[in-house]
Amino acid sequence: MDIAEVLTLADELIFAKTGKHLDYVQEAILRGTLQDTTYTQIAQEVYSSPSHVRNVGSQLWKILSKALKKNITKNNFRTVLEKASFYNYQLAIVENVTGENITVNHNVNICHEKARSPTSPQNAQPTAKQPRIDLDDAPEISTFFDRTSELSTLKQWILENRTRLISILGLSGSGKSAIALQLIQHIQYEFDCIIWRSLRDAPPLQTLETDLIQFCRGSAPVPAPEERATTGGLPLQYLRSHRCLIILDDVQTIFSSGQLAGNYKPGYENYGAFFKQIIESCHNSCLILLSWEKPREIAALESHQKNCQTLQLNGLGEPAREIFIEKGLLESENWSKLIDIYRGNPLWLNIVAAAIQDLFSGNIYEFLSYDSLVLGDLEYLLHQHFQRLSDSEKQVMSWLANQNKAVEISKKPAILELSASEFLKAVESLRRRLLIEKVQKGDRTLFQIQPAIAEYIKTNIK
Repeated sequence: MDIAEVLTLADELIFAKTGKHLDYVQEAILRGTLQDTTYTQIAQEVYSSPSHVRNVGSQLWKILSKALKKNITKNNFRTVLEKASFYNYQLAIVENVTGENITVNHNVNICHEKARSPTSPQNAQPTAKQPRIDLDDAPEISTFFDRTSELSTLKQWILENRTRLISILGLSGSGKSAIALQLIQHIQYEFDCIIWRSLRDAPPLQTLETDLIQFCRGSAPVPAPEERATTGGLPLQYLRSHRCLIILDDVQTIFSSGQLAGNYKPGYENYGAFFKQIIESCHNSCLILLSWEKPREIAALESHQKNCQTLQLNGLGEPAREIFIEKGLLESENWSKLIDIYRGNPLWLNIVAAAIQDLFSGNIYEFLSYDSLVLGDLEYLLHQHFQRLSDSEKQVMSWLANQNKAVEISKKPAILELSASEFLKAVESLRRRLLIEKVQKGDRTLFQIQPAIAEYIKTNIK
């Protein structure tokens, strides 16, 4: 049985009932069901969580059941097809979203002769284009969590607002790469070229540009550096003639350690001009930056134009419970405490959950009974963040770590050997690094740091 034929029929039925065509998750569920694939395996394929795929599947079977007046489930879908009772209807009549009855097939096998609906055959949409994709530098992600709200925001920025540069910011392990991979699955057919490059080894801009241009041009020769210099860097004609989606990962590696956030390493300042050019020039492409901290140009430009947006990736809520189920942790009533302490960071929670299972046989109460937080392997990740800080930022972090509650910054603490200007600059820089949190209480704005970060500072910084 031809899967493509089944998808054609399903698309007709879904459109007739909802006015919308199959989305990529629904299509993956149908394909996977025909191939005896589990929801967990389908979730990995579409970079989503098993619970989200299961929910989409449940709604899909309900729609198909109503359309065909027959109870359809994942378990019986294949059997129904094999009995030919799914697609061999003499005349299947369903009510479309306008309330009118329409015929979705006119002969015994509707899959071999597409139904005449408002979109076919004379008004059929063109076949989705196949983009050229290079994800060689993308990490391999085995688990994906439900980020529906964040994905909707990113899709709106890219597809509706045509935003040219998007920064996805988050601490290590927050899921920046995972959501970018999920996003690609949603929007890949809107682009001609999709390329993922990591800046972990801090390549000079000229090297990166050569790589990007070569990918955009295919087999055509790459312009010489002096030719590219006349256009100020990456020639914009490539971003105009091709709709490109470029993802740059590990952007924080081109920034200097020991300085305030967003300051470039010597010799890498031209990256700032490159980002600014992407934002301010007219084209139809999109550049996504994945980083621990925000470039200074973006902080200045995003406040007054839609061509530049920033998504701060916060921790998981309820979806984080999947981590504890996988690790076999006991006492589900204490799971929310772990999520709050470690701010729902997927990697941090995986590390902590593994330690609880290994050291306490999955007993969260015993883990939490210690006088101080047990960080374990999490210390290494936090050290990577802390070693990037300037001296003034370290002073502010140490001060915050020793506060029992969120505090105001209207006045510089007398204990800090900083001027008022240095103090405020340090706070602003720490906010751009996502290392301090803002808490609103009525008309008061307070600041604090996460419990795990506070514990790291108390333990390691004397």
